[in-house]
Amino acid sequence: MKVGFVNIFGKPNAGKSTLMNALLGEKLAIVSSKVQTTRHRIKGILTTSDYQLVFSDTPGIIDPKYKLQEKMMASVKSALEDADVALLLVDVKDSWQENEDLFTSLRLKVPAMVVLNKLDLVDTAKLEEAKTFFEGKPYCKKVVTISALSGVNKKTFINHILEFVPVGEPFFEEDQLTDLSTRFFVAELVREKIFDLFSEEIPYHTTVVVTAFEQKQSLIKISADIIVQRETQKGILLGTKGEMIKKLGTLARVDIEKFVDSKVFLELFVKVRPKWRDSDLFLKEYGYN
Repeated sequence: MKVGFVNIFGKPNAGKSTLMNALLGEKLAIVSSKVQTTRHRIKGILTTSDYQLVFSDTPGIIDPKYKLQEKMMASVKSALEDADVALLLVDVKDSWQENEDLFTSLRLKVPAMVVLNKLDLVDTAKLEEAKTFFEGKPYCKKVVTISALSGVNKKTFINHILEFVPVGEPFFEEDQLTDLSTRFFVAELVREKIFDLFSEEIPYHTTVVVTAFEQKQSLIKISADIIVQRETQKGILLGTKGEMIKKLGTLARVDIEKFVDSKVFLELFVKVRPKWRDSDLFLKEYGYN
């Protein structure tokens, strides 16, 4: 069978998480209209009798300004090192030259497919112009066009990928969807709701840590800490008389129950850890290894 690591790279908000979720048919990566939502490398495993493709959603590539962002870029580097195929995702409305400069800087050593996303937002002539622009680049083996949000023709898209995937033995069990824990995804779902509900600095100064996950007879009891950098941020998250934290918990619980297929009792606590984004100790404690 064909077996390989198919890793997705691109600028922030190009649609990497949406694409991986569409290919897997499951929501593994959280999605937001805000940039820099993805902080970790998230693997999703797609196995059939003919192939096993291990997709990796990676953080949008940026010039890091603090240690958390350095950790994010380190996860991009690890994905570059073990890729068998690279999917270079481009928001077709974005600057093609900026994406070209970025892809060239990656110094790819594996076959790369440029994926032009959001085709439904430009006319045919513009799309053809974009295809012509990328088809001549040294790193590009093929250009495909999609709309990750509206839907991907999964069979056709995967057949394009399989052209470049080597034959081998599977790395994971047939029914395994990811190599990350349920706790990880619970924390991510809470963090997604923070991106949905709050603007400005709050989502970027916040992380979530699941501190308890207990399977009871009729439900799962989950406790999680929401970490912020300042007392003012804690106040915003809590809201007047705790109304915002209640709303956050309600929205997160709905998605968590879908993910774990069980009733959930969710407790959220807000804790202040000054400058946690620049602390090696805190970053390790919060799972940014």
